[in-house]
Amino acid sequence: MTRRPLTVIGGGFAGLTAAISAAEAGATVTLHEAHRTLGGRARTADGPYRTNDGPHALYRRGPHWSWLRQRGLLRPLAALPLRDAAGLRFFHRGGLHRMPPLGLLKLRAHRTAPVERDFLTWARTRTDDATARAAAHYVGVATFHHDPGSLSAAFVQERLRRSTHLPPEAHYPAGGWGTLIERMARHARDLGVRIETGSRVDALPEDRPVVVATHLDSARSLLGDDRLHWTGTRTVLLDLAVRTRRGDPFALSGLDFPGWIERFTCQDPTLAPRGEQLLQGQIGIAPDEARADGEARAERLLDAGFPDWRDRTAWRRTSLATGRTGAVDLPGTSWRDRPAIDRGNGVYLAGDQVAAPGVLCEVSFTSALEAVSLALRTRLHHPAVTPLGRAR
Repeated sequence: MTRRPLTVIGGGFAGLTAAISAAEAGATVTLHEAHRTLGGRARTADGPYRTNDGPHALYRRGPHWSWLRQRGLLRPLAALPLRDAAGLRFFHRGGLHRMPPLGLLKLRAHRTAPVERDFLTWARTRTDDATARAAAHYVGVATFHHDPGSLSAAFVQERLRRSTHLPPEAHYPAGGWGTLIERMARHARDLGVRIETGSRVDALPEDRPVVVATHLDSARSLLGDDRLHWTGTRTVLLDLAVRTRRGDPFALSGLDFPGWIERFTCQDPTLAPRGEQLLQGQIGIAPDEARADGEARAERLLDAGFPDWRDRTAWRRTSLATGRTGAVDLPGTSWRDRPAIDRGNGVYLAGDQVAAPGVLCEVSFTSALEAVSLALRTRLHHPAVTPLGRAR
């Protein structure tokens, strides 16, 4: 095919996916990233504590898994802590448990749930109220929402099945997500992609097509399109380094309220100095709640699972994330109702709040491939790039 120019705005996971796939299809690609470093929310901080921007994981059954593996971008991965003696713990009814309620595991067996009903109402028709609430709260790990039970049953049920799958789907790039971004950037440059960092784009370029792979708020401003809205979340992000103690769990899941705290050095000791453990947590808070409310809930989990954590703390940081944690679907809506990828006039959207299927970063990946497929009017050779109306 004739080498066609294509511009990508945004150098996060979606932008780099779009740039690589476009270059592989024969396009001449220029990528603009406003920050000095690539990655977006997939950045990893420099040492001594190599924190991600909130807990991150790659789900093995997602469409991005084989795409990254085929290009040699997936590994090295940190080993899953399957043999860790402490393992995963559940905070339920005010105490710590090794297993979730049995009814939660039975509930996950349902393959489908209705789009138009909220999850809690639907789950109550299949189990008792306490178990339905525990299941809804557990899905906070894959929604970051303060009340997952109020969301579409179909949306929450998919995430319940994926996040409780055995063996676990979650895997972790060794050294943090920034290492994955570095591999993707090198691969993009090897394909001839021109990457310009510190390059803020304030107006759409005249040359089309262009893929806008930014946060939806930034895309709305750039495109001057007030229709670019979708429901997001507010979360408190907790980063904590504690001195090592035998018996600390790998992760804590809140079942009395949505919340997740994970010991990332359990699978990757390089993320913190020797003798210290790096914990990262994410707690959803309501629109009318303050950051302190989320911190208080995080501390309840820490008190239950990490004895004397206050005395062992070597470093602590908290922050508030607003509208940065992906789309959530309210009852009566699905991913098909989110802002469309094709905006007309050669402009295409990619990111985690647009009309594409998947869990967590899979939405960014799938939308990026679809955007490039539409922009270049070519079928990309990957199973993720089926017409989205028929996507699983």
